[in-house]
Order: sequence, then C-alpha cells, then structure tokens
Amino acid sequence: MQELEGRIQRYAWGSATAIPEFLGKEPDGGPWAEAWYGAHPVAPSRLDDGQGLDELIRQDARRALGDDVHRAFDGRLPYLLKIIAPDKPLSLQVHPGREHAAESFAAENAAGLALDDPERNYRDDNHKPEMLVALTRFNALCGFRTPRRAATILEGLDTRLTSRLHALLLANPTAHGMRAAFRTLVSRSMRPSQPLVDEVVAACRQRFENGRSPSPRIDRSVMSLAEHHPGDPGIVAALLLNPVTLDPGEALFVPAGTLHSYLSGTGVEIMAASDNVLRAGLTPKRVDAEEMLQCVSVQAAPPLRVAPERQTRRTVAYYAPVDDFELTLTTLEDPNGMFRPVHVVPGAGPRILLGLAGDVLLESGGGRRRLRAGEAVFVPASDGPVRAGGRGRFVQACVP
Repeated sequence: MQELEGRIQRYAWGSATAIPEFLGKEPDGGPWAEAWYGAHPVAPSRLDDGQGLDELIRQDARRALGDDVHRAFDGRLPYLLKIIAPDKPLSLQVHPGREHAAESFAAENAAGLALDDPERNYRDDNHKPEMLVALTRFNALCGFRTPRRAATILEGLDTRLTSRLHALLLANPTAHGMRAAFRTLVSRSMRPSQPLVDEVVAACRQRFENGRSPSPRIDRSVMSLAEHHPGDPGIVAALLLNPVTLDPGEALFVPAGTLHSYLSGTGVEIMAASDNVLRAGLTPKRVDAEEMLQCVSVQAAPPLRVAPERQTRRTVAYYAPVDDFELTLTTLEDPNGMFRPVHVVPGAGPRILLGLAGDVLLESGGGRRRLRAGEAVFVPASDGPVRAGGRGRFVQACVP
C-alpha cells in the first residue's frame, strides 16, 4: 500500500477553488479541472517514493494487478479515477467504442502522427465508458431525447434554424430523423452561422422570460452555453438532449457513443483507462465532426442513473455494466479517536482508495496508512484484503 498523488489537469473549464479545497491546497487563481489517479501514460500518478504508478505496474504487473486482471487487460490497470470540477461547460463530446478506438489509434500511428499532434483524435487504443458520482449538485446534458419530445421543445421557437430541425423530426420521428437533425448542426458542410444560432438563443430567452417554455431547465442551459460559447451550434444541439441533475451520492453512467456535456458541479469520475474524446462543439479544442458522427449513438434513451447497491453495513457499490471498473463508497462512524482497522472493505485486485471526508486508518498485507480527505493510496493485488477504522468516507476504485 503506497500513497498516491493525483495529477492536476488545468483545462480552462475547471473551477479555481473546488479541487484545491478538496486537496487542502491553496488556490492559485488558475483552473483546476481534474485530478487524475491512475496509470494512464498521459498523466500517471506518482507514488510516495517518486515512482510513477505506470512504472510500478510495468516492473511487476502480476503482483500489482493479480493474475486475472493482468490476463484480461494485457498487463494494464484498466481504470482511471478522477475528481472533476467543471465551473464552465465541457465540450459536447462522445467517447469511442473499443474496436473503433483500436482501429483508429493504429491508423493514426501508421500515419506517423505523434501522440501530442493537434491533428490526432485518438490518444490510446481503448474505449472510454465512464461513471460519475456527484459530490455536490451536478448538472449535465446526456443522450438524445425522443424525436417527438425534441420536436415539442423546438416547437414555437419559430427561428429559421429550429424550424428546419422541427421539420426533419416531424417528417421522420426516428433515430434517422434525429441523426439528420444533429448532422445539420455539426457537419462541416451544413454547420449553421452565428446569426442563426443567435436567433435560437434569443427565442429561448424570450419564451423563458415569458413563462412559456416547455422545458425551463433546457432553456436556461441554452442561455448559459451561449454566454460561454457564443455562436456555437452545440448550443442548439442542447435542445435535442436530456438535461440531468444529480444530487450528492447520485450516479450517472455514460456508455461509449453517448453524446454528453458536463456543465457544473464536483464529482468522482471513474472510467476505462482512456483519454479518447471526440468533440462536436462547445470548445476551442479540435472538433472533428465527421469522426464524431461515426461513433455517436442517436437512439433515444433516458440518462442511465446507477443506484448504489449495499454490500455491507458500511459500504455501497456503484456497478457499471462494464468489466473495466466498479466504484464503492465506504462510510465509517467509529467513536472519535478510535482507529481500529476491523471493517473489511469489499474488493480485490488493484485498488485505489481516495478519501472524501474525515480520517481513517487502512491496513492490508502491505502495511498501514492514514487516509484523510483529499488523500489517495494504491493497493496492489498482492496486499490482499483491506481493513479500515475511524470516522470518514472514502471511495475505492477496483475491477469487478
């Protein structure tokens, strides 16, 4: 068991205060968007001896991962754990499936594109399903509405662009009609101009202020997106998507191929160990709409909320329908000052534990460690079971 330091990502949409406060560090005025805990080659976490977690795993993968995980995931840690804290909307984005990611990564390598080449779409060969558990109220857009419901949202806006989208959805209220409407907004050859987008924003604002909106929440999202990304067609795409609000402790699973954008809040995020992002808009970063359209699913589906399942009296699990990861949340309420590690934390294999609140003592075959809010440890498979005691809350990332 070794202490693990998260790697901070300074994306422009990040909160300046949420992650520093969580980690007990002084804000520096810049954005702290994410803290990464894992072995992804883009930003591997550091252990307390200065070694990268990726290096530790390479040196003795079977000890770190266990035979089953080593065999199933080709000697790699299959998940990446994050704290994410958007203060501004993230890009409208999709993550690829496993086969498409592997083929496209190989093709970009064969073309001689460096991993940091701005023309590259794929940073690795993996899929990227993900799950987010809210620590504060968390707002997002996720997945497409039914075509008929989207048509209802568009109805009455009476702008040139929304009338065109409305007609497409009424003429073909299926996934094909939704794909045609979405393609109208993001395809390079059909991308609408800023004046057309501005008309839609003005119409949403007017009906919201007049109390005539069929979805005040989505109209508020449109107005907010327009403040951060004026003229971007992704603003209008929000009218086709499901708005989602998570309260603390609630979870959202985002499968590969699902169009989404995180808007605000702080959460724990766990995903397959990948950094592959295909963007449709709402970003100054690279947008490859044609590649994104190859991966996106336009099938109507409600947001996939994951209900926690109780494992023990102190631990609940958030199970995602993938083999790469699962997340548990343990809450200990031992008397103050009592640090007897007698409570078994369910889970095996390679684990990362991240403190959310309080102060607990962890014990495994690899020794003992205190875990306070904002601190993390890596527990290799060879350490065996983890026991804990104290007063606090922590999450554990592991492999099912």
